[in-house]
Amino acid sequence: MIGVTRMLSNCARMTGTGPTRRGLVGAALAGAVALAGAVPAAAQTPIKFTLDWVFQGPTSPFLVALDKGYYKAEGLDVTMDPGQGSAGAVQRVATGAYDIGFADVNSLIEYNAKNAGKEILCVFMAYDFPPFGVHALKKSGIAKPADLAGKKLGAPVFDASFRLFPAFAKKTGVDAKSVQHVNLTPQLREQSLVQGTVDFISGHYFSSILDLKARGVKAEDVVSFNYSDYKMDVYGNGIIISPALAAKPEAVTGFLRATAKAWKEVAANPALGIAAAKKRDPLIDEKLETERLDMSLRLNVLTPFVKQNGMGDVDPARFARSVKDVAEAFDLPSAPEPDKVFSAKFLPPKAERMVAP
Repeated sequence: MIGVTRMLSNCARMTGTGPTRRGLVGAALAGAVALAGAVPAAAQTPIKFTLDWVFQGPTSPFLVALDKGYYKAEGLDVTMDPGQGSAGAVQRVATGAYDIGFADVNSLIEYNAKNAGKEILCVFMAYDFPPFGVHALKKSGIAKPADLAGKKLGAPVFDASFRLFPAFAKKTGVDAKSVQHVNLTPQLREQSLVQGTVDFISGHYFSSILDLKARGVKAEDVVSFNYSDYKMDVYGNGIIISPALAAKPEAVTGFLRATAKAWKEVAANPALGIAAAKKRDPLIDEKLETERLDMSLRLNVLTPFVKQNGMGDVDPARFARSVKDVAEAFDLPSAPEPDKVFSAKFLPPKAERMVAP
């Protein structure tokens, strides 16, 4: 940039009206402009971001923000990878392998309770209403939670609903130790239930129900026990950050602002999200993913609280209760302080997070 300044200064000293002198001035200016264009833009902050699951409709707002350059506009060079469960996303961020993650806040509560002094913060609550649950086929004979005792549960080890199953079992009087866990990849979970190699599975409602539908199972043939129906008033997924990134508040707020912007756009036009997801996975069923996205928006994201207070924040009293409930359900030695789990200080202004009523 110093060379450009010097060249422009030299141009300014060239006076006269002769053709030779005018040509020299023009050539100098052209060279200056060309050199200025060759100067690289300000270096962007590299951000490694991990999802909790595979690329699907519900997480497509992150993809839209990436594709439309919203992160780049905030000075962030974001790379994004799929995951295999919320607990795994927490571990990725905790180890420093990733800077930001999308994960179940309840897995975060457990991690923070066991790692005092190394806490990971949730800085944006995306799922104000939780999507957690377990699902079985009616033909299995499972009709109530008590029927789960002694059965085989198929789930990825890092799945949020699986991690919360002991809490659900405690609430419903089921002996969690009597349930046999069969570790499955995300791709084999619903398929294993249909084939009968497991008796029930855990998973987000909008994931499992629609993945079963894609395999020919009718909704009326599925028995679902949604944790929220059994007095588990917990939160769902949120955006979490590493301690190292917490020291760069402008980068965190920029990421959240770009994400909120894209989420609102996807809510207004779901086709944007589906196109972004299909770009990553050409084999997805667009109709199915549109239904999944719509379900997550209606049930988990655009809740009455969010419509009144904007995306990303929590009800402090409710959140404090949920932290205690999760700590008790997980038999943790103590519950972490709520401000050691969630912080609203990185959120962009409320006006930028408000959604259509």
